[in-house]
Amino acid sequence: MPTGLRAKDAARRATQRLQKAGVPEAGASAEVLLSELLGVRRGEIPFHESPLTDEQARLYGAWTERRADREPVQRILGRAYFRNLILGLNEETLIPRPDTESVVDAALEIIDGRGGGGTILDVGTGSGAVAVSIAQERPRATVHATDLSKKALEAAEMNARENGVSVHFHHADLFDGLAVLEGAVDLLVSNPPYIEAGTLKGLAPEVRDWDPSGALDGGPDGLLFYRRIFVEATPLLKDGAGVVLEVGDGQGEMVLDLGKEAGFVLLGLREDLAGSPRVALLGWEG
Repeated sequence: MPTGLRAKDAARRATQRLQKAGVPEAGASAEVLLSELLGVRRGEIPFHESPLTDEQARLYGAWTERRADREPVQRILGRAYFRNLILGLNEETLIPRPDTESVVDAALEIIDGRGGGGTILDVGTGSGAVAVSIAQERPRATVHATDLSKKALEAAEMNARENGVSVHFHHADLFDGLAVLEGAVDLLVSNPPYIEAGTLKGLAPEVRDWDPSGALDGGPDGLLFYRRIFVEATPLLKDGAGVVLEVGDGQGEMVLDLGKEAGFVLLGLREDLAGSPRVALLGWEG
C-alpha cells in the first residue's frame, strides 16, 4: 500500500485489489480492516483527513493481501464481534455468526420465563459466544459450557474473563464427565457441527480453509451430533428442562423429528434475521 494516502483513497485501492481477487463484499472487508486499523467507524473513513503513516500503510497492505487470499477479516484481526461482546479467536474456534444470535435470543426468553436464573449448559462452546452472552445478559443464571478442544476452551475462558462474567468450563466430548450436573440442567443450548461431511470441500474458502473442521463436520447427513445430544443429554436434564439447538438450512424439521423419537416435546422452530428456520426448540419431561 503506498504511503501518504488518505483513508478513503487507501480503502478504494484495497477494494479494487480485493475485487480483482474475487473476494465477496470486497468494499466491506476493505473498510472494516481500515476502520479497525485507524480506530474509527466505517462511516468516518471518507472524512478522515490524516494520511496513513508508513507503518499503517504497511500493515493495511499486508492485511489486504491476507484478505485477498480469502482469510476472513476476523482471523486477520484475531477477534470477532457478537452481540455485546468482543471475542478473541484462535485456530480451533469457529468464527461466531450473526445467525447464532437467534439461539441466544431464544435461550434468554426461556430463562426469563423461569425467573431469570437457573442452570444453563452450552455444549460445544467454541469461542464461548453463546455461554458468555448468556452469562453477561442474565447474570443470575449459572452457566456451564463444554468443548472437546482444549485450545477452544482457552479462548472461551479468556473471553469470559475479558468480558467480566463467570462461566464454568468443562473439557468434555459433549457430556462426558459431567456427573456434577446430573439432573440439574434447566436449559441446554448448543450450536453443534451440522454440515454434511461430503459437502465440506464445497464451502467458501473463508469457511473451508479457516474454520476448524471439527466445528463444521456433522457426519454423513449433518445430524450426527443432534442424535448424540438427544441420547446423551437426558441424565443431566431436569424435568421440564428446555433445549435450544441451532440447525442448518433445511434441517429444522428433521431435528425436531429426531427429538420426538427420543422422547422430547416439540416446541417449534425459530427464524433467524434472514427469515430462515435456524433454531429448534424442545422440552424434556423426563
